[in-house]
Amino acid sequence: MGRSAIITGGSSGIGRHLAIAFAQAGYQVAFTHRDDGAAAEEVVTEIAAAGGHARTFSSDVGDAASVTAFMDEACAWFGDAPDVLVNNAGIQTWAPLLELSDERWDAVIRTNLTGTFLNTREAGRRMVAAGKGGSIINLGSGCNKLAFPKLVDYTASKGGVEQFTKVAAVELGPHGIRVNCVAPGAIETERTRAEAPDYAETWGSVTPLRRVGTPADIAGPVLFLAGPEAGFVTGQTIWVDGGVFTQAFWPYPS
Repeated sequence: MGRSAIITGGSSGIGRHLAIAFAQAGYQVAFTHRDDGAAAEEVVTEIAAAGGHARTFSSDVGDAASVTAFMDEACAWFGDAPDVLVNNAGIQTWAPLLELSDERWDAVIRTNLTGTFLNTREAGRRMVAAGKGGSIINLGSGCNKLAFPKLVDYTASKGGVEQFTKVAAVELGPHGIRVNCVAPGAIETERTRAEAPDYAETWGSVTPLRRVGTPADIAGPVLFLAGPEAGFVTGQTIWVDGGVFTQAFWPYPS
């Protein structure tokens, strides 16, 4: 059937748009969900209606046995190792450092960082065994670069994802497997709108391009990194943030 892609956390938000974008680009798409089976099936139906091929699988990205079982099922459906893995699944919690609970810290690190490790390890093993190379794209954040208050667990996890990306790129490079990171800035999704009704106006006003991003803004760079046009790009972080995390704090009048 051609190229295949695995996307973690594909039932909503950026992941949903990535699943659809990869299907539109001709990939056979396997994506995970945790507790959102109905929404995941809606994505499959939408992709099928447009002539694409997708399946959704329940998987706990932070559990090794669950990830292995999912990878086995997805690769059996593909008939081979995946060509692309996108580590998108992630959660965040809001709490000051001194009030952050052990449970919240563990949940965020387990999903965002351990989940990236486990899925990369399992997909990487299968890519190496197939001997055809591959591309792995990890979703980072502006937290890769800057300290965000009340997001200590999320910031730690995303900083770890960026460093993990570099190590994985070095180790997997000899097998023809490229590993890169896409770090979004302020992206308007259902979740961010629910958290802050004025999200677009607040972040758009401080972003050099004077707007917030959309999931479609993320899909383009991810598809680029997945494809042959990025064949000599690995170990890199691409900032998709409208310049918001490039500008320095400047205390003088402009």
